[in-house]
Amino acid sequence: MILIISQKNETATIEVIRHLILMKKKFIRVHEDEVFEIKTIKKRILIESSRNRFFIDQIESVWYRRGGLKFNRLKYNNHSILLNMNETQYWLEDYIKKTLESKKHINKESTSNVNKLIVLDKAKEIGFDIPEYFLAENTNQVKLNKTILKTITGNAILDEIKKDFSGFMYTTIVEEHENNDFFITFFQEKMEKDFEIRTFYFNGNCWSMAIFSQNDEQTKIDFRKYNKKKPNRNVPYTLPKYIEEKISLLMKSLDINCGSLDFIKKAEKYYFLEINPIGQFSSLSNICNYSLEQKLAEYL
Repeated sequence: MILIISQKNETATIEVIRHLILMKKKFIRVHEDEVFEIKTIKKRILIESSRNRFFIDQIESVWYRRGGLKFNRLKYNNHSILLNMNETQYWLEDYIKKTLESKKHINKESTSNVNKLIVLDKAKEIGFDIPEYFLAENTNQVKLNKTILKTITGNAILDEIKKDFSGFMYTTIVEEHENNDFFITFFQEKMEKDFEIRTFYFNGNCWSMAIFSQNDEQTKIDFRKYNKKKPNRNVPYTLPKYIEEKISLLMKSLDINCGSLDFIKKAEKYYFLEINPIGQFSSLSNICNYSLEQKLAEYL
């Protein structure tokens, strides 16, 4: 049995499930709003929600896409008993999650968020070229129009920044100095690129796409500012073998077996930017005809 942990209406999940159905593979899909009770039947651990019910030893492979397993915890009026039982329930939940992660898997909840700064440090150790970057709480050392600022977090979405309104944080050029100090911010050298590369990595294999974002002022600094009237030209691309080998070393060092990576190509160099362990890959798959959804379904 395959366990899929995802969000409702997540496009990539739906596409992979279509292939699983064609392959007649049995699966259980867990949504982000499900809450499970932990039970035992005949010495076997069973978890049950309003939608799903399964023994953890039934699961042979796991795909963690988004969301996560959530459990209902019993509450106690006595404070001492509450503390003790909270710890007991935590370790039971931890055992279930780690047992599931030890099975054949694509991604893990425990490694679904990566620290951008640690990733860059590891990438440098492995030998990737990386645009110069630094942390600062003012713009005193910033070279105007030659420096960009990016989020330290992996999540670029600001939920409910205003009532019923969310925002998106794009990469931005620093065009003027700030008079006052601010919270520590990530600055990086602005690279004049030939093009960008989005690479999907899975178990030692890479599938890449060149994105010619520099030809459009709207997407030049951040290709996520999609120009729907005049989309960027995207084509299949093959990275040099030595770059793909470094990608494998980096992903293995982070215990990530599936994800998306971004690069900039400038002259003969490939500059590493970042990793998204739960990256979008449907666009890359469709444009380049890589059939990535089928490959994931076959592995599961």
